[in-house]
Amino acid sequence: MTLNDSYSNQSHSDRCCDRSPLRDGIRAAQDSTVNRREFLGMTAASLVLAGRVNGVAEKESKNGIPYRALGRTGEKVSLIGLGGYHLGKQTDPEESIRIIRRGIDEGINFLDNCWDYNGGESEIRMGKALRDGYRNKAFLMTKIDGRNRKAAATQLNESLRRLQTDRIDLLQFHEVIRDSDPDRIFAEGAMEVVREAQKAGKIRFIGFTGHKSPDIHLKMLATASKHGFAFDAVQMPLNVMDAHFNSFEKRVLPMLTKDGMGVLGMKSMGDHFILGSKTVTAVECLHYAMNLPTSVVITGCDSLPILQQALDAARSFQPIDSAQVAALLAKTAKAAEAGQFELYKTTHQFDGTVANPQWLG
Repeated sequence: MTLNDSYSNQSHSDRCCDRSPLRDGIRAAQDSTVNRREFLGMTAASLVLAGRVNGVAEKESKNGIPYRALGRTGEKVSLIGLGGYHLGKQTDPEESIRIIRRGIDEGINFLDNCWDYNGGESEIRMGKALRDGYRNKAFLMTKIDGRNRKAAATQLNESLRRLQTDRIDLLQFHEVIRDSDPDRIFAEGAMEVVREAQKAGKIRFIGFTGHKSPDIHLKMLATASKHGFAFDAVQMPLNVMDAHFNSFEKRVLPMLTKDGMGVLGMKSMGDHFILGSKTVTAVECLHYAMNLPTSVVITGCDSLPILQQALDAARSFQPIDSAQVAALLAKTAKAAEAGQFELYKTTHQFDGTVANPQWLG
């Protein structure tokens, strides 16, 4: 049995984004082939960053699950996070509730979700699971797609209702995957809605997610800075293949750690496609992501055995030295070079808002 990675939207579309991520990604891979010497330098830097982020927080744990600082927020979150997408795909809603509660009982406090996952079913199930005192044990994150005031407000209110809570710990702008997304979020009222909700106590922290291009993440950070705003957390793919191809690890991660933002790692197994390359195991994928200066590594669990694998990976994690990291990267270098196992970067398969542009508003 393999361990599923964090969520995907699993939607297909022939619509084009503002640019071709496949063409740009291949060019980036050709321009930045990583040799063994670069492996060692890159991994040594990652270990230094991991030491800064983990530090004392790495000594904290609950039921054997390590806890780390969520950037500068003052919050501590579990090293492994429970992804929301796969919970909604489980055929038995009651089993989804059991997975969430078992995860919390075992030491996980970070819960991921999104307004659009499975037509809202993922949030509905999580809301039911958080009854009976479980809400107070969880750090609850969800996401919205809205880029304008009306869409953002509607989706935020629906998420609060489905999750059966009056407070979301971290709200993120979902799928920042187009060059136009940063400007829209700040210019069309979505950010105003979220800031107002934060002042009203409905939201504690604000972040954004994306899986397409480091350039777009960097533009989102620059656009926020231009508006005098700093995000609390950022979510992005971090895995053994990203390090070689159009890399978030190399281009975005150092900026986040430098500015004290929480780092949310996702797609540690490329939604199982990386495992399909037969170059690395599920545990190697998770441990690689945990070895980076991530606050939390989010992974999808659609069954209790898969949840147990995730728990075991977190409990068994030990820092990986630079030689071990270089060996992992060497094993994945050839398979990673054109992005064929990172389909969220090179295709529209994972782009729910491309298939459903109405979600953007």
